[in-house]
Amino acid sequence: MIRPKILVTGANGQLGKELQEVCSAWPDYEFVFLPRQDLPLENFELVRATFGIQQPQFCINCAAYTAVDQAESEKELAFQINGESVGVLAAVCREHDCRFIHVSTDYVFDGKSSRPYQETDFTNPLNVYGASKLEGENQAFQFNIDSVVIRSSWVYSPFGKNFVKTMMRLMRERDQVQVVNDQTGSPTYAADLAAAIMDIISFAAWRPGLYHFSNSGEITWFDFALGIRQITGASCEIEPIASSRYPTTAMRPRYSVLDKTRIRETFGIALRDWKESLLACIQRIGRDH
Repeated sequence: MIRPKILVTGANGQLGKELQEVCSAWPDYEFVFLPRQDLPLENFELVRATFGIQQPQFCINCAAYTAVDQAESEKELAFQINGESVGVLAAVCREHDCRFIHVSTDYVFDGKSSRPYQETDFTNPLNVYGASKLEGENQAFQFNIDSVVIRSSWVYSPFGKNFVKTMMRLMRERDQVQVVNDQTGSPTYAADLAAAIMDIISFAAWRPGLYHFSNSGEITWFDFALGIRQITGASCEIEPIASSRYPTTAMRPRYSVLDKTRIRETFGIALRDWKESLLACIQRIGRDH
């Protein structure tokens, strides 16, 4: 029996690394992990050639330009990687009869809502990063109507740079840290997102469309930091501050909680509470160090 092949782009990022961790639990699939150096998505001819050689049945696009503040001065590059490249991948997937899964962001919203954002809600990104990711969503569906696009938020893992790892380091190094307390969202443990993607791939039927995924719960970055301190047992003082006291190049939405009803009802995916997932991640970090 020939195993369906899953090609993962951006394999060295947080989500790509987590998919490498879970792939052994899915022996019925063959995985091909391609980091940016092996498959730079802006090299469209190489993308086409790679699909011709690999002939995957599924493609999970984990590649992205994620430097939110830097994107303000690198708009062209952000749009090339997060927008145009997604359209090319989607089109190549359609040409090769390959199912396409792409990951987007809560930053496509302006944060003016007072209830969790649904997939059908109006998008209005506040920064270049969010605009480039929205362009990627649009191109995915424009060039491949059968795409699955998953918006997630506040992604963290034991890999790469993220809020959890930064806070753990700062709490070791300092007596006090300041964390903004007026931006509300939901964290996403990349391991849970990887598991959800595999549930979608292995589901009885292919259900294309736009979905929201994160862990459950609504918190601020300050709440997130408190949770990290509680689990790690750090003694560092955490001071809540207004985002106006921590100016960044790119604006962030004040509220970006995602409504996960559609992904739960369509695929039967269970959502873990943010604290439960945070504990699991920090325990892994502790084991790995």
